[in-house]
Amino acid sequence: MPVNPAATIEIAAFDWVPDFARGFVRDLRPRWACEEIGLDYAERLISAVDRPPEYFRDQPWGQVPVLRDGDVHLFESGAILLHLAEKDERLLPRDPQGRATVTSWLFAAYNSIEPAMFELSTVDLFAAGEPWAKLRRPSLMDFIHTRFGRLAEALGDRPYLAGDFSVADIAMATVLREGIESGAVAEHPRLEAYLARCLERPAFDRALKAQFAAFREEAGPAER
Repeated sequence: MPVNPAATIEIAAFDWVPDFARGFVRDLRPRWACEEIGLDYAERLISAVDRPPEYFRDQPWGQVPVLRDGDVHLFESGAILLHLAEKDERLLPRDPQGRATVTSWLFAAYNSIEPAMFELSTVDLFAAGEPWAKLRRPSLMDFIHTRFGRLAEALGDRPYLAGDFSVADIAMATVLREGIESGAVAEHPRLEAYLARCLERPAFDRALKAQFAAFREEAGPAER
């Protein structure tokens, strides 16, 4: 669905980020969820370099996304995904075991996979060239390889983590994308095929385009 300024759901996002971060800011996750179920949402664009003081009341660290759904306010993308998934069983099954499986995999994406992706970003990007980063990288890649291998084994022949596509796949796919450039995902063909299947979904493409459309060319205070 297109971004709709009149929508009752509002997603906070940055109006500018450096080129390397475009397409990876975490407001992509709720945008994707909304696109999957045809749910209109408005944007609340803020500056990433001059964040409004009042925004820290909504998000203690000034990060995005924050979701407003009427009188309900949430921060943290995992919590937001679960909130949105409650609106449509295409994102979260209603049977107890199906719901439990999706919830488990969503937390696994954030707790068992994403921390290693954060560290890899630090080693390869923010601390590139530092002696300690060069020393850390081999053992980190070994750890990631083991984690990805276990994930691929658990996925098995299923198309998605819980069988049908769910918010767990939104979480996991957006985390795994951060391992593409390093070659870590390509070492596991089953995982690479899973990620490609997720990213080929039309809703992902729409969400990605919407995020890019919100970015300015240069940093500055948000105007809207």
